[in-house]
Amino acid sequence: MDVLFYLVPSLMLAAALFMIYRVVRRGLQVRAAWNSGLTAQGRCLRMFTTTHGGGEHSRVRTTLHHVYEFTTHGGRLIRFEEEDGPATRLEGDLVTVYYTDGKGDVVATAHAPARVKQAASTLGILAFLGVFVAFCIGFMVTFHTENSGSDGSGYSSTMP
Repeated sequence: MDVLFYLVPSLMLAAALFMIYRVVRRGLQVRAAWNSGLTAQGRCLRMFTTTHGGGEHSRVRTTLHHVYEFTTHGGRLIRFEEEDGPATRLEGDLVTVYYTDGKGDVVATAHAPARVKQAASTLGILAFLGVFVAFCIGFMVTFHTENSGSDGSGYSSTMP
C-alpha cells in the first residue's frame, strides 16, 4: 500500500515537469520569432473558443483560438493556430506575423512583442510549478523518512 504514496506524487511530479518543459519551450519559440527580424502580413482565417471544466462545482475556462495564414519571404504558405489572442481580432483581419524560417518547422506568432510581459508570466508559472515540484519531492522524502523503520512497520524496534 505504501507504493501509492510514491506513485501518485511521482505521476504529479512527471506532469509538472512536462508542463515546465512546455512553458519553457513555447517561451523560447516566441522569443526566437520576435528576435528573428522576419515579419509578414498574415490573415486571420478563423476564430473559435474551447471550454474546459463546467462540472458540478468547477469553474469554466474559455480559451480563444485564432488560425492564421501567411506567406514567408521564401514563398512558403504557412498556417498556424495560436491561443489567447485579442478578442477584438476577427476572421479576415490582417495581422503582422513574426516568424523564424529554417529548414525544419516554421515557428510563428501573431502576438506583438511584449518581452517583459512574457518573461514575467513565464517566471510566474515556473515559480508555481517549482513550488509544486518541491512539495511532491518533499512529501515523498518525508514519507520515506517517517516509514523507514527497521521492521518495515514505520516504527523503530529499539526501545530505550
